[in-house]
Amino acid sequence: MKALLMMGCPELPVQTAAALYIANKLNIEGFEVVAAGNKAAISLLLNSDPEKHYIKKVMDLDRCIGALAEKKLETDLCFVFIHSDSGISYLATVKSLSKAKTVAVIFGKEIEPLIEASGDSVIIAAKAVHNPTPLRAQIDGVKSWAALTK
Repeated sequence: MKALLMMGCPELPVQTAAALYIANKLNIEGFEVVAAGNKAAISLLLNSDPEKHYIKKVMDLDRCIGALAEKKLETDLCFVFIHSDSGISYLATVKSLSKAKTVAVIFGKEIEPLIEASGDSVIIAAKAVHNPTPLRAQIDGVKSWAALTK
C-alpha cells in the first residue's frame, strides 16, 4: 500500500511534526510513504529525518499534482495538511485526480471552517499551532490506517 503526504507552506510548526508522526504510523503498518510539498516543507522534513527513517521518498508538490493528473502516481491514502484555504484547494485537487481515500489533517487557530470545507474526507483536526500534542492525540485515535483503504 502507498500513502501520500501533501504539504503546502510550513507556516505553522506543527505540520512537520505531524507529518513525521503520521509517516511513522504508516511505516509500522507497512505503507510506502511519499511526501510531497513545496521546497520549504520538504527541506524541513529532510532536515528532521536526515536518514529517512520515516519519509523514504519526497517530491515537489507541483510535480506530484502533475503525476496524479497523468495517472503516473496512484496511492491508497492521501493525507492533505490543511491550515488555510489553499490546503482545501489541494484536497479538492486530489479528490478530482485520484481514487485515493483522502484524510484532511487540519490544524491552526481557526479550524471549524476548514473542517466544514473538507467534505467527505476522513478528518483529523485539532487547534494546534506550535504544540503538536493535540493533533497527535487525534492521530492516535485512528487504530488502523490500512482499514481506511478497504
